[in-house]
Amino acid sequence: MKAIQMAKTPIDIVVRPVSKFIHQEYTSGIVLFLSVIAALIWANSPASDSYHHVWQTRLAVSFDNRSFDHELHVWINDGLMAMFFFVIGLELKREFMAGELSTLKKASLPMVAALGGMLVPAGIYAALNLGLSSQSGWGIPMATDIAFALGLLSLSGKHIPGSVKVFLSALAVADDLGAVLVIAFFYTAHIEYAYLLFAGGFLVLLAGGNLLGVRHTLFYLLIGIAVWACFLFSGVHATIAGVLVAFTIPARTKIDEKEYIEQIRGHAQQFEKAIPLHGPLMTADQHHIIEEVKSLSLDAQTPLQKIEHSLHPWVAFAIMPLFALANSGMHIGGNFFSSLLNPVSLGVMIGLVVGKLCGVFGFTWLMVKTGLAELPQRVNWRHIFGISMLAGVGFTMSLFVTNLAFADATHIDQAKYGILLASLISGVAGIVYLRLQAK
Repeated sequence: MKAIQMAKTPIDIVVRPVSKFIHQEYTSGIVLFLSVIAALIWANSPASDSYHHVWQTRLAVSFDNRSFDHELHVWINDGLMAMFFFVIGLELKREFMAGELSTLKKASLPMVAALGGMLVPAGIYAALNLGLSSQSGWGIPMATDIAFALGLLSLSGKHIPGSVKVFLSALAVADDLGAVLVIAFFYTAHIEYAYLLFAGGFLVLLAGGNLLGVRHTLFYLLIGIAVWACFLFSGVHATIAGVLVAFTIPARTKIDEKEYIEQIRGHAQQFEKAIPLHGPLMTADQHHIIEEVKSLSLDAQTPLQKIEHSLHPWVAFAIMPLFALANSGMHIGGNFFSSLLNPVSLGVMIGLVVGKLCGVFGFTWLMVKTGLAELPQRVNWRHIFGISMLAGVGFTMSLFVTNLAFADATHIDQAKYGILLASLISGVAGIVYLRLQAK
């Protein structure tokens, strides 16, 4: 009877690793939310001038005849956010190799749902801004903020099935892929092809290192920085370099599970036989065995997962909150709601709140009703409707695209107003709806 109770189902095998990831997203979502609140308080306080002054501080790094001389705001958006995109790239590669996007059957539903959640909001924004100077902002309402969305889903009640969270994770990852492609193809103005060729050469070197079995993190770090610098000088947004470098990181172990288990057993037996010293110290043989076990454990891990695991807390609890603090500060006066009555704010707000809901739910419904896909186990249409609401929380990536789409400060503020209110409406509506359904 015990053996039957302890047997793992396919859902347990998929959901348990994702549950750990979702818990981190929940806590990072709180930190991200607090950063937004801090930015809004700071930007609307008597010290509001200092808010803008801090991010305009210039930092310069020079070598040879080239110089990186930019404001702190640019270093965060083009530099630190490259690390954010690098982690996204690692997540994408992992999902494509062994996750929810690893087969056509698994990937089809969340990928198509994400596509609907991008096309419909972009269409709504484009229709409201057609022919205006603000029409370039169509990419702003296309994105879903994975940290906020998963964090809010965790607040929706304990009775939400784990498979719902897995589906939202896959949807958000697919959405991130779409956002990266949009940035690469549509928000690049001028291209210096010579630097792109240099970047391509470095990427080939990284891919070659992968094929030859190079597993040292420093190799990928140093050449990855060179790729980032080449992209920065080329005119293609430097954060794309993060995704491309991520796809060159090795994703296979040096030894397989069977060999690892056999060698660990052998080392355990040797450790047990080694005669211990009197007192708390171990013998030289025991110390040597422990070092061999450490080396063996590193060989049993993929560099991709090891790097992702070590970087994820830095991105979730430092880089993203810092980005939110630097980009979400906006003046909110008594005319806040009247400030929303413009094509940019309305396009972003309606695109995120209505467009995401209709796009994600509508494309999912079409896939299932045409027999091209099936809803995940224990997921019903009420869950899909709630997830579609939460998909309208498009904070981090929407702010990022705003800075790429507009140079005019007025348009940037108008977009931020729309993003802020739309994310609030979608988040609250999604939580309330899912909690009511859970009851």
